[in-house]
Amino acid sequence: MLKHPNYFFNSGRGASVSLEKQLLEDMKAAMKSGDKLRLETIRSLRAQLKNAQIEKGGELSEEEQIQVLMKAAKKRKESIEQFRAVGREDRAQIEAQELAIIEAYLPQQMSEDEISRLVDQIIQEVGATSPRDMGRVMGTIMPKVKGRADGKLVQQIVKDKLSRL
Repeated sequence: MLKHPNYFFNSGRGASVSLEKQLLEDMKAAMKSGDKLRLETIRSLRAQLKNAQIEKGGELSEEEQIQVLMKAAKKRKESIEQFRAVGREDRAQIEAQELAIIEAYLPQQMSEDEISRLVDQIIQEVGATSPRDMGRVMGTIMPKVKGRADGKLVQQIVKDKLSRL
Protein backbone atom coordinates (compact mmCIF):
# COMPACT_ATOMS: atom_id res chain seq x y z
CA MET A 1 0.00 0.00 0.00
CA LEU A 2 1.34 3.41 -0.96
CA LYS A 3 2.03 5.58 2.06
CA HIS A 4 0.34 8.97 2.03
CA PRO A 5 2.78 11.88 1.79
CA ASN A 6 3.03 13.43 5.22
CA TYR A 7 2.19 17.04 4.36
CA PHE A 8 1.18 18.03 7.86
CA PHE A 9 4.68 17.56 9.17
CA ASN A 10 6.42 19.24 6.25
CA SER A 11 7.74 16.42 4.13
CA GLY A 12 10.19 18.66 2.32
CA ARG A 13 7.64 19.92 -0.20
CA GLY A 14 7.62 23.49 1.08
CA ALA A 15 5.41 24.80 3.84
CA SER A 16 3.35 22.21 5.66
CA VAL A 17 -0.37 22.10 5.00
CA SER A 18 -2.57 22.03 8.07
CA LEU A 19 -3.85 18.63 9.09
CA GLU A 20 -7.47 19.73 8.75
CA LYS A 21 -6.94 20.94 5.17
CA GLN A 22 -5.07 17.78 4.26
CA LEU A 23 -7.78 15.57 5.72
CA LEU A 24 -10.45 17.51 3.81
CA GLU A 25 -8.52 17.20 0.53
CA ASP A 26 -7.92 13.50 1.11
CA MET A 27 -11.57 12.97 2.02
CA LYS A 28 -12.66 14.54 -1.27
CA ALA A 29 -10.16 12.37 -3.17
CA ALA A 30 -11.44 9.24 -1.38
CA MET A 31 -15.02 10.17 -2.31
CA LYS A 32 -14.08 10.61 -5.96
CA SER A 33 -12.13 7.36 -6.10
CA GLY A 34 -14.77 5.37 -4.20
CA ASP A 35 -12.32 4.32 -1.46
CA LYS A 36 -14.90 3.73 1.27
CA LEU A 37 -12.45 2.57 3.96
CA ARG A 38 -10.21 5.63 3.53
CA LEU A 39 -13.26 7.89 3.43
CA GLU A 40 -14.73 6.50 6.65
CA THR A 41 -11.37 6.55 8.42
CA ILE A 42 -10.73 10.17 7.47
CA ARG A 43 -14.27 11.15 8.48
CA SER A 44 -13.66 9.49 11.83
CA LEU A 45 -10.37 11.37 12.31
CA ARG A 46 -12.00 14.68 11.41
CA ALA A 47 -14.79 14.02 13.93
CA GLN A 48 -12.30 13.13 16.66
CA LEU A 49 -10.31 16.30 15.98
CA LYS A 50 -13.49 18.39 16.00
CA ASN A 51 -14.61 16.81 19.29
CA ALA A 52 -11.22 17.52 20.87
CA GLN A 53 -11.41 21.09 19.62
CA ILE A 54 -14.89 21.53 21.12
CA GLU A 55 -13.74 19.93 24.38
CA LYS A 56 -10.80 22.33 24.55
CA GLY A 57 -12.92 25.32 23.57
CA GLY A 58 -10.50 26.52 20.91
CA GLU A 59 -8.08 25.55 18.18
CA LEU A 60 -5.82 22.56 18.78
CA SER A 61 -2.07 22.94 18.67
CA GLU A 62 -0.04 20.68 16.40
CA GLU A 63 0.94 18.59 19.44
CA GLU A 64 -2.68 18.23 20.52
CA GLN A 65 -3.66 17.13 17.00
CA ILE A 66 -0.87 14.54 17.09
CA GLN A 67 -2.22 13.26 20.41
CA VAL A 68 -5.69 12.80 18.88
CA LEU A 69 -4.18 10.83 15.99
CA MET A 70 -1.99 8.78 18.33
CA LYS A 71 -5.07 7.89 20.39
CA ALA A 72 -6.91 6.79 17.23
CA ALA A 73 -3.90 4.68 16.17
CA LYS A 74 -3.64 3.12 19.62
CA LYS A 75 -7.32 2.13 19.51
CA ARG A 76 -6.76 0.41 16.16
CA LYS A 77 -3.71 -1.46 17.48
CA GLU A 78 -5.69 -2.68 20.49
CA SER A 79 -8.59 -3.72 18.25
CA ILE A 80 -6.23 -5.68 15.99
CA GLU A 81 -4.92 -7.61 19.02
CA GLN A 82 -8.44 -8.29 20.29
CA PHE A 83 -9.77 -9.44 16.92
CA ARG A 84 -6.79 -11.74 16.40
CA ALA A 85 -7.24 -13.17 19.91
CA VAL A 86 -10.77 -14.29 19.02
CA GLY A 87 -9.86 -15.51 15.53
CA ARG A 88 -11.42 -12.65 13.55
CA GLU A 89 -8.58 -12.09 11.09
CA ASP A 90 -10.98 -10.43 8.63
CA ARG A 91 -11.78 -7.65 11.13
CA ALA A 92 -8.13 -7.42 12.19
CA GLN A 93 -7.17 -6.77 8.55
CA ILE A 94 -9.69 -3.92 8.27
CA GLU A 95 -8.37 -2.37 11.48
CA ALA A 96 -4.79 -2.74 10.15
CA GLN A 97 -5.77 -0.91 6.96
CA GLU A 98 -7.33 1.89 9.01
CA LEU A 99 -4.19 2.04 11.14
CA ALA A 100 -2.04 2.45 8.03
CA ILE A 101 -4.23 5.37 6.90
CA ILE A 102 -3.94 7.05 10.31
CA GLU A 103 -0.18 6.49 10.53
CA ALA A 104 0.28 8.32 7.23
CA TYR A 105 -0.69 11.52 9.06
CA LEU A 106 1.61 10.93 12.03
CA PRO A 107 5.27 11.98 12.27
CA GLN A 108 7.86 9.42 11.15
CA GLN A 109 8.10 6.74 13.86
CA MET A 110 11.46 5.96 15.46
CA SER A 111 13.03 2.56 14.80
CA GLU A 112 13.78 0.14 17.63
CA ASP A 113 17.50 0.85 17.15
CA GLU A 114 16.94 4.61 17.49
CA ILE A 115 14.87 4.08 20.63
CA SER A 116 17.49 1.70 22.03
CA ARG A 117 20.29 4.22 21.51
CA LEU A 118 18.22 6.97 23.11
CA VAL A 119 17.43 4.71 26.09
CA ASP A 120 21.16 4.02 26.55
CA GLN A 121 21.83 7.76 26.49
CA ILE A 122 19.05 8.51 29.02
CA ILE A 123 20.24 5.73 31.36
CA GLN A 124 23.67 7.38 31.37
CA GLU A 125 22.18 10.88 31.85
CA VAL A 126 20.04 9.98 34.87
CA GLY A 127 22.59 7.58 36.32
CA ALA A 128 20.19 4.64 36.38
CA THR A 129 21.65 1.53 38.03
CA SER A 130 18.72 -0.87 38.43
CA PRO A 131 15.11 -1.58 37.43
CA ARG A 132 14.03 0.65 40.34
CA ASP A 133 15.11 3.61 38.20
CA MET A 134 12.43 2.83 35.59
CA GLY A 135 10.32 5.86 36.55
CA ARG A 136 13.19 8.31 36.19
CA VAL A 137 14.24 6.89 32.83
CA MET A 138 10.67 6.79 31.47
CA GLY A 139 9.96 10.30 32.78
CA THR A 140 12.99 11.62 30.91
CA ILE A 141 12.59 9.69 27.67
CA MET A 142 8.85 9.99 26.98
CA PRO A 143 8.82 13.75 26.30
CA LYS A 144 11.67 13.21 23.82
CA VAL A 145 9.86 10.49 21.84
CA LYS A 146 6.31 11.83 22.18
CA GLY A 147 4.39 11.16 18.99
CA ARG A 148 7.34 9.37 17.40
CA ALA A 149 7.43 6.08 19.32
CA ASP A 150 4.96 3.66 20.84
CA GLY A 151 5.02 3.96 24.63
CA LYS A 152 4.73 0.20 25.13
CA LEU A 153 7.77 -0.41 22.95
CA VAL A 154 9.79 2.27 24.77
CA GLN A 155 8.77 0.80 28.13
CA GLN A 156 9.79 -2.71 27.06
CA ILE A 157 13.21 -1.53 25.83
CA VAL A 158 13.82 0.44 29.04
CA LYS A 159 12.74 -2.54 31.17
CA ASP A 160 15.05 -4.91 29.23
CA LYS A 161 18.05 -2.60 29.51
CA LEU A 162 17.54 -1.82 33.20
CA SER A 163 17.14 -5.50 34.07
CA ARG A 164 20.62 -6.13 32.62
CA LEU A 165 22.29 -3.52 34.85
